[in-house]
Amino acid sequence: MDIRQPAVAGAFYSSDPVQLTQDVDQFLSHHERPPLPGLRALVVPHAGYIYSGDVAAAAYSCLARGAEYKYILLIGPSHRVGFIGMAVPEADVFDTPLGRMELASEQIGALVADGLAVYNRMAHYAEHSLEVQLPFLQRAEVSAPLLPIVVGHASPEEVGAVVLPALEDPEVLTIISTDMSHFHSYDEARMIDGQTHKRILSGAENIQPEEACGCMGLNGLQHALTQSDYRIHLLQHCNSGDTSGDKSRVVGYAAYAVY
Repeated sequence: MDIRQPAVAGAFYSSDPVQLTQDVDQFLSHHERPPLPGLRALVVPHAGYIYSGDVAAAAYSCLARGAEYKYILLIGPSHRVGFIGMAVPEADVFDTPLGRMELASEQIGALVADGLAVYNRMAHYAEHSLEVQLPFLQRAEVSAPLLPIVVGHASPEEVGAVVLPALEDPEVLTIISTDMSHFHSYDEARMIDGQTHKRILSGAENIQPEEACGCMGLNGLQHALTQSDYRIHLLQHCNSGDTSGDKSRVVGYAAYAVY
């Protein structure tokens, strides 16, 4: 069995299963709400939990505990490996301190066969944008194999071709991983992110990397939404100045739901 080992456990989140369980459960407890009917997709941040965990929990709290899906389409940006297109892993499972999560091998193989993605082990090896989502799914007790995609450089149309079939299938959940603006002052970041939120809510599919580091996946979701009856809604946003107290050079975070 080919196991993708956690790359950022002990850095972005606790490597201790007991502590990690407590941390995630505490974040989720801040957002106790009824499951969101008709939920089709979530947009979530991917920083260290001390910075963006509460915003991520605002999205994951929309899920019904114990929900079952055919698979979860999980899309995030590549931070360490440059490439054109979309990359799927060669692994059989993804491991976390809370246990292993199976991959949707049939769907992964179909994407490669259709020329929509390629196998690329290195794109997934140290990438955190997908990994940090897994403990939240595990603590929400969501049951589904993963279809993890790391996006290098791809157009909204290319990513949208993968996202649209998932949106149209009520047995599939889509998760788009992105942070917002990076390394501005607190007030400047709030202004930039505020404008970006307005553009996202108006349907823009040309969000730029300086506005959202996961813009390729986000733009693909937006493109797919133009062909569906679902709409995107802002759940919560903040930046690292709100969570760390350092407002000199911050990163923005947001949670959205599509329903």
